[in-house]
Amino acid sequence: MKFRNPLTQMNVKQQLVLLFLVLVIPLFILNSYGNSTAGQILKRHVTNAYIELNQQNFKLISRDIETINKVTSTVVQNEFIQQLSTIGEEDVLTRVKHYEKIEVMLNTYSQESDEREPLYYSLYVYDPDNAYFFAPYYPDPLKSGVYFFSDELQKPEWFDEAVARKGKGYLRLTDYYSPSVQAPEETNTLLYLRAVNNIYKDGTIGVLAVSNVEAKIEESLKTVSLPEGELYFTDWNNLILTSTVPGEEGYLALPPELDPGSSAIGVKDAITKDFIYVADYNYVLQQKLVYKVPVKALLQQQDEMKQVILLISVAYFVVGLIIILYFWRSLMAPLQKLVHFVRRYEPGSIVPEPPSRKRSDEVSVLISTTYDMARRLNDLIRDQYLMELKQKETQLALLYQQINPHLLYNTLESIYWKSVMEGNTASAEMIKDLSKLMKISLSRGRELITLEEELQHATAYIKLQQNRHDYAFRVESDIPAALLDVMIPKITLQPLIENAIIHGIKNMGEDGEIRISAEEKQGALYVRISDNGFKTVDYEAIAKVLNDESPNPSSGYGIRNIHQRLQLHYGPEYGLTYAKRPGGGTMVTVRLRVIRQSD
Repeated sequence: MKFRNPLTQMNVKQQLVLLFLVLVIPLFILNSYGNSTAGQILKRHVTNAYIELNQQNFKLISRDIETINKVTSTVVQNEFIQQLSTIGEEDVLTRVKHYEKIEVMLNTYSQESDEREPLYYSLYVYDPDNAYFFAPYYPDPLKSGVYFFSDELQKPEWFDEAVARKGKGYLRLTDYYSPSVQAPEETNTLLYLRAVNNIYKDGTIGVLAVSNVEAKIEESLKTVSLPEGELYFTDWNNLILTSTVPGEEGYLALPPELDPGSSAIGVKDAITKDFIYVADYNYVLQQKLVYKVPVKALLQQQDEMKQVILLISVAYFVVGLIIILYFWRSLMAPLQKLVHFVRRYEPGSIVPEPPSRKRSDEVSVLISTTYDMARRLNDLIRDQYLMELKQKETQLALLYQQINPHLLYNTLESIYWKSVMEGNTASAEMIKDLSKLMKISLSRGRELITLEEELQHATAYIKLQQNRHDYAFRVESDIPAALLDVMIPKITLQPLIENAIIHGIKNMGEDGEIRISAEEKQGALYVRISDNGFKTVDYEAIAKVLNDESPNPSSGYGIRNIHQRLQLHYGPEYGLTYAKRPGGGTMVTVRLRVIRQSD
């Protein structure tokens, strides 16, 4: 199958639009793809960087918590705490001194050597017998000491939970220390809790609570610089223990991709539409450190670069559009006018002035040349028309010069012989018919006469022939009166009647018959002259004589001249047609256009 170029089915306008789209669309596609790919690459690189940073910070926080754990281990093993007992025979003074030593020891651990905010170590002991009635009970998150409680109303909410863990330390977020002693405005505080087990005998001495842990962790989080990012330190269930967002409480919503599954220690990351998440987790410590960075803030500089690229693309689009419009106006508009002129132009019609152009490019040359060609074509058509008109006039004049002398010669010869053979009366009659014949033939210089005048001319010729040869043939005429004013070239019927007499009914005497009829059909006049002659006629030879471009001069002019005259007057579809007459003989049909004398 032969390949067909689809561009050949499009006009120049459509091809220009297609060219513009081919140049512009790939630019925007590449721009969009490049921006998207660059964003994904940047997100991935930044995420990898945050993974490393998160691991370092998680190790730093774990180190801080491990430090707290080591300090609590030392505190738990302290002899003063291990010797603390709520049941015994010690006197009050001994218990007071023991209490003061523990207070001093806890205050010592709560001191920081630098300017950082300290951690506060507090010991909570269940004293059902109220043996340490002298010890104050006012738990405060920013104060260390030993606190005793004797009933359930004073027991901290986390006390039993810490005891149940059997000396394993953990972080816990709480609103207050005891239901009976609450701050005026409850504030969340992060505690590191660890039960103090008696190493000398079974049982639990109390619970060691380290407060202000969130301040310690926040100091570590401050070392991380994130562009509008958020850091969250949570437990294993995503409960926010502390964060860089003030007042952020509750559970942190994380995408499913950050679910650690069965993994105990590791790091997970997720990139959503709005945020980048990096989570470092430790199942043993039941802790997570989560980075939450807005994509918008991260890609702000890239967005600025995208805007610059988009601005360049738009500028390219506008420049390309201006160039296309320029070519459209300078190329397509003149070509469309030229196409409109070529489609409407008909040879011989008036050619307008070409569109004025101050340029001399190929389009201007093409337009001006096309208009000049149209004018030259009009000149050629006019010259050809004048030449053909003169040729027709010359041919008509030549035909008349050929016919009239021939007719006059024959007529005069007939008068001559008739005058010899008969008396003056018959000659006078013939002269009379001849004068009528000559009068109609001349017709005062007119080329077209009415059918009525042409019939008078033919009748005069028939009488002359009958008087000349004593012919006894009959002549019948069937001409509607409505057709008598139709115009017909003069001396059209007479030569045809002459042929009918000479080649048809001559020597038939009274049996010879010539019939003349006429009818109008579809704007054409059909005049038929038929005879009942018995001679064999070669109609193909007659048609060849009528239509041969180079006729044999020996065959004479006769009917060929009449046929040419009719075609010169009316067109090639008009003229003579010879055919066999129904019943025998020959019939010639003269076809011409109906033009009336009053038209």
